[in-house]
Amino acid sequence: MSFERIMGLEVSNDEEYQKYRENMIPILHSFGGRFGYDFKVSEVLKSKTQSPINRVFTIDFPSREVMDNFFSDPSYLEVKNKYFTESVNSVTTIAMYETSP
Repeated sequence: MSFERIMGLEVSNDEEYQKYRENMIPILHSFGGRFGYDFKVSEVLKSKTQSPINRVFTIDFPSREVMDNFFSDPSYLEVKNKYFTESVNSVTTIAMYETSP
């Protein structure tokens, strides 16, 4: 089993968001995580939230516990505080679930 999240973001600064991705991916990989899908979207036809979305992706982890440990890791939080908060206006969790191999 693994654990997957589908996320929607409103990215407001592509350059800073790219720096975030470049700096967080080695940390993500050290936890056994990876991106599955990644889309830039230009139009949202239906949404359960008022928050704008222009980026949708899946992020996969070996387990929910590993995911929680990744998102609370001090190295990750440092990267997030430096790049993510300056480049993303809104975050929407679309779904989280366990997956089969």
